[in-house]
Amino acid sequence: MPVLVASDLDRTLIYSAAALALTMPDARAPRLLCVEVHESKPLSYMTETAARLLSDLGDAAVFVPTTTRTRKQYQRINLPGPEPTYAICANGGHLLVDGVSDPDWHAQVTARLADECASLAEVQEHLLRAADPVWVRKHRVADDLFAYLVVERELLDEDWVKELAVWAENRGWTVSLQGRKIYAVPKPLTKSAAMREVARRTGADLTLAAGDSLLDADLLLAADRGWRPGHGELADTGFTAPSLRALPDRGVLAGERILREFLGAVEGA
Repeated sequence: MPVLVASDLDRTLIYSAAALALTMPDARAPRLLCVEVHESKPLSYMTETAARLLSDLGDAAVFVPTTTRTRKQYQRINLPGPEPTYAICANGGHLLVDGVSDPDWHAQVTARLADECASLAEVQEHLLRAADPVWVRKHRVADDLFAYLVVERELLDEDWVKELAVWAENRGWTVSLQGRKIYAVPKPLTKSAAMREVARRTGADLTLAAGDSLLDADLLLAADRGWRPGHGELADTGFTAPSLRALPDRGVLAGERILREFLGAVEGA
């Protein structure tokens, strides 16, 4: 039976220049491979060693990139290894099959959102009204499913984020602060539901997962085994579970370590 590996991307397997966390002397820094270009500029990286490990993983398991990115943002990424048959985008709102969103899956998701939580319009209106223009740089809606703000982190009032989280909780939404972005995401919109659907379609009897943020918690809890790096929201809050391994590694080297852990688990299955 195949092993399914569902992994978050940003700050789990791939890293912006600001998130690399290269603490060693320059001469000992790992060689990096650019895996994303945006507006003709390099944007995301992994180590060359991680790139080789990901290629090996793609040959040995059903690798499913699993991201909160929109489909358009995901398609900027050029990962090494075999092209994944499945990818999870928009936090589970879109299940891509050979690069195309599955319409039946998307219809199921949007029906659940309509039934179980406040509307995107209500949340978007609150963000527009309540967020301070002093630290907000952009208001964005992602694939008509959820909203996020791009902020100046050093100016951000983090108490405001906590207040937003309480407001959202009462309406069936979750708030996550990741780098310069504050996400507001409906609770029924989950990576774990999409992962279970891929497992059903592929017949996988073992699921592995990794992620660093609050929006990855449900994915890690749903998988048979999970890993998180030593950075990010989950590390900051000490998130743990019986099936989860908290790694000490931080930055781009954590991505390399996670891929080694995946491969070890696949080989031992």
